[in-house]
Amino acid sequence: MRTIIRNATIVNEGRKFQGSVVIEDEVIQSVIEGDDSTQAYENEIDATGLYLFPGVIDDHVHFREPGMEYKADMASESRTAAAGGVTSYMEMPNTIPQTTTLENLNHKFNIARNKSRVNYSFYFGATNDNVGLLPQLDRSRVPGVKVFMGSSTGNMLVDREEALYQLFQTSPLLIMAHCEDTRIIEQNIRMFRKKYKGQNDFPVRYHSRIRSVEACYESSALAVRLAKETGARLHIAHVSTARELSLFENKPLTEKKITAEAVIAHLMFSTEDYDRLGTKIKCNPSVKTPEDRQALRNALTSGLIDVVATDHAPHLLNEKEGGALKAMSGMPMIQFSLISMLEMVDQGVMPVERVPQLMSHNPAILFHVSKRGFIRPGYYADLVLVEPNANWQVISGRYYTKCGWTPMDERTFNWRVRRTIVNGKTAFCDGIVVDGIRGKELVFDDSFMQ
Repeated sequence: MRTIIRNATIVNEGRKFQGSVVIEDEVIQSVIEGDDSTQAYENEIDATGLYLFPGVIDDHVHFREPGMEYKADMASESRTAAAGGVTSYMEMPNTIPQTTTLENLNHKFNIARNKSRVNYSFYFGATNDNVGLLPQLDRSRVPGVKVFMGSSTGNMLVDREEALYQLFQTSPLLIMAHCEDTRIIEQNIRMFRKKYKGQNDFPVRYHSRIRSVEACYESSALAVRLAKETGARLHIAHVSTARELSLFENKPLTEKKITAEAVIAHLMFSTEDYDRLGTKIKCNPSVKTPEDRQALRNALTSGLIDVVATDHAPHLLNEKEGGALKAMSGMPMIQFSLISMLEMVDQGVMPVERVPQLMSHNPAILFHVSKRGFIRPGYYADLVLVEPNANWQVISGRYYTKCGWTPMDERTFNWRVRRTIVNGKTAFCDGIVVDGIRGKELVFDDSFMQ
């Protein structure tokens, strides 16, 4: 079947222009600049007044399945992704069981094949002891190896430098690193316990002083040093501090072997928001000062930040009770990532053309995602239509995550996702997630040049 999306404002590959997109079955057949009112198509979508972006590729999510389906699962969170204009995701290995064996990795792919409403892939988790499995990973199926160089990740913490060096030296895949220095974090906790006379928890506003700028910088600097010494491809997840930005270079993405990701939480929130939102914005790494947030926002256009993701991490609200130590870290953000970036466009943080660069084009280039991330003939029709000037408020019933809350609750947005198309089929339209839509497994092609 042939479908045309007519009269959209298309934002793609550094340009914004009026035009139409023709879809045949799963793929984009043509991109037409200007008016195309002469031909008839089996299905027509009037996009007058709407912006058309390539579907978002989120390289950093936690969907909690298997093992924690009581708060999220692949069906619920992939429908939430579709509601936010996210058409592809790469999911993290800290599930139960952890994705640290080939058997557990294949199990996740099987779950997604039956449940995921958008396109998917899964990282392999590194430990101190499983480096020998890395050469067995299928580079066309797996986006990278996730290494937790921080605490609170159980036996997935890689804390022996010899194991880290071996990982960086031998990994055939990109290494995605969570960088926080455990020694510094534990030292900070001891300091607060001394100050609070042995208490087991502290006000959440101290979270950013426990998981501090120093803890982030020292761990990121170690990862960068190891990558330079070994020649590994390194992608540092959720950069949260101005100081860390000094570790990265401003040059074309295709020339980089060391890259940086920012996530929506650190771009939208700061320590000033703890009084209003409390543990709802507690995450690891912690949100930092307004000055750090501004530095990250500046880096979106300077070229130091290459990719924007969500670190979507659902927990039940009762798991967010407590303070800097006891409340669980993480928040559900995937439904609001694209419109949050567009809110920053309205604030003058970046031009609108930069949004698909950071959320679609660059993830596709960085991970060598085959035939996705761009509005181009021959590419899969992963697309999202967004309405400007929608002026709508987030309220209960307008978010889809299984955990049932979001730190964006009661926030008013100017932009609103109207329709999400996955492989040529509408997966979300005007508040309704379409049943029966299934995504495809992402393919990574090292020989494929964007």
